[in-house]
Amino acid sequence: MERTTLRRRALAAGTATVAVGALALAGLTGVASADPADSAAAPVSADSLSPGLLAAMERDLGLDADDARSRIANEYRAAAVAAGLEKSLGADFAGARVGGAKATLTVSTTDASQAARITGAGAKAEVVAHSLDRLEGVKEALDRAAQRKAPKDVPVWYVDVEANRVVVNAASTAAGTAFLKAAGADSSLVTVARSAEKPRTFADLRGGDAYYMNGSGRCSIGFSVKRGTQNGFATAGHCGRVGTTTNGFNQQAQGTFQGSTFPGRDYAWVATNANWTPRPTVNGYGRGDVTVAGSTASVVGASVCRSGSTTGWHCGTVQQLNTSVTYPEGTISGVTRTSVCAEPGDSGGSYISGNQAQGVTSGGSGNCSSGGTTYFQPLNPLLQAYGLTLVTSGTPTDPPTTPPTDPPTDPPGGTWAAGTAYAAGATVTYGGATYRCLQAHTAQPGWTPAAVPALWQRI
Repeated sequence: MERTTLRRRALAAGTATVAVGALALAGLTGVASADPADSAAAPVSADSLSPGLLAAMERDLGLDADDARSRIANEYRAAAVAAGLEKSLGADFAGARVGGAKATLTVSTTDASQAARITGAGAKAEVVAHSLDRLEGVKEALDRAAQRKAPKDVPVWYVDVEANRVVVNAASTAAGTAFLKAAGADSSLVTVARSAEKPRTFADLRGGDAYYMNGSGRCSIGFSVKRGTQNGFATAGHCGRVGTTTNGFNQQAQGTFQGSTFPGRDYAWVATNANWTPRPTVNGYGRGDVTVAGSTASVVGASVCRSGSTTGWHCGTVQQLNTSVTYPEGTISGVTRTSVCAEPGDSGGSYISGNQAQGVTSGGSGNCSSGGTTYFQPLNPLLQAYGLTLVTSGTPTDPPTTPPTDPPTDPPGGTWAAGTAYAAGATVTYGGATYRCLQAHTAQPGWTPAAVPALWQRI
């Protein structure tokens, strides 16, 4: 069950005409505590959020700056508590979501005896009939059928944790029913909903911090990333194939696609030349750039904002995780469904919650005049797929400019070693102390745990 595995890794680390958009971003997640008692989120300081992002949240969510900061802090905390409860509840876990002005966390379980554990962690408990694993098993059957043959007139399907059902959006009940039959899915766990959505990708549309593919099409940079010492950025897979060359917003030579997956998933990364320096920021469109601090995934109901060159900042909420969408090119699975609008030209822009990168937009429907629905490819699976590290406010963007006189060596008994790829959460010893990895990266000479607190935390 690929999606279930990806979801758990991410939590542990942490009727309109279609308007298309491929928004891109990449990032590494911080590690959420598996113990709810240790999962209090760091407070959101008054100066840590972009004025542009706060203005967009006020416009789209009706939150003033103080309310926005409070909500984001609550959402950070909710994500950490949900991660710990998912681990402790195991097979009885049935999903998590936040709601209300204060982003109150609700955690669902199939075992009424676990309600006390949930409330003890500070969340509202809800007892439901079906576990999340069971519902995602039904969705995975639909995904497998779609990979064999994309369903006709069935644009979207997902697990709705609030309804405790799998929802299939279809142009007609007959189309949805035919899809369930082809997949052999348990229809008793599925609701077929009529929908006029016609999602398509934003590949040939302009948006975000622009880059140009092979001198023709245009997409947008999502987030800066590194692979070892190689700089680059993450983007949507439908924007280019391996070997596609890119020019930047200034039409200067920029880089080449190194990896690309589409359909199935919708992610890619571009390696850039030495003229381009990665920065941990998202374009704020005249309202102050947003600094990226990590990529802890948000839960259902959390606020999320998007930056794009056509419509600037727009915000909404996470509606469903692990959604599948059928485009003319094929089916994409594992995307997140949001209420954020997008328009042609926003392709490739960043999705971010507070200062936590969320993913790259794959496509959507509607527009920012009448409203719309947009889907993004979650960021952390993208990073994992290509062995990338998100460039954040605490990440060294280059190796030390002055190498040590002597090459660094492991002290007696130390396990840290340059050249080793470390995943978030990994532990090493160095200089007689133990450290936990905060961001996945490939260790470089001089990036010792004691010297780079952005990458390692002493425990």
